[in-house]
Amino acid sequence: MKTKSILEFTDVKAIAAAAEAEALKHNWAVSIAIVDDGGHLLWFQRLDGAAPISAHIAPGKARTSALGRRETKIYEDMINGGRASFLSAPGLEGMLEGGVPILKDGQCLGAVGVSGVKSTEDAQIAKAGVAAIGL
Repeated sequence: MKTKSILEFTDVKAIAAAAEAEALKHNWAVSIAIVDDGGHLLWFQRLDGAAPISAHIAPGKARTSALGRRETKIYEDMINGGRASFLSAPGLEGMLEGGVPILKDGQCLGAVGVSGVKSTEDAQIAKAGVAAIGL
C-alpha cells in the first residue's frame, strides 16, 4: 500500500488566491476552477465581468487536466494537429489550453482550470495558482 498526498483546503485557498491575483493584475475577467485528482470540484469563482460560458469551460478544463494528468494544451495541440477523432473521447470536455495539473512527486493531486481570456493567458493564471503551493 502507498501513501498519497492530497490537496488540503488551505492549499486550495492559496491556489485560488494566487490565480485570482494574477488575473486581477492584468485586469483579466475569468472563471477559476480547482478540482481534486478525480476531477471533483473543490473551488470555483467567476470574477466580475467574466463571460457566463467561462463558468462551464473552466471546470471542464480542470477536470480534463486532472483525469489526463497533463496540461489540456496537449489535447488542443493533438486535435489541431489533425487527430479530430480525439474529440469523441468520453467524459472529456475541456480540451483547450488553460487546464494545468497539480503534480507532486509524479502524482497528480488535482488541477486548475481557467477560462475567459486567451488560452495562453488562461494557462498563465492557472500556473500562477499552482506555483503558490511550491509545485
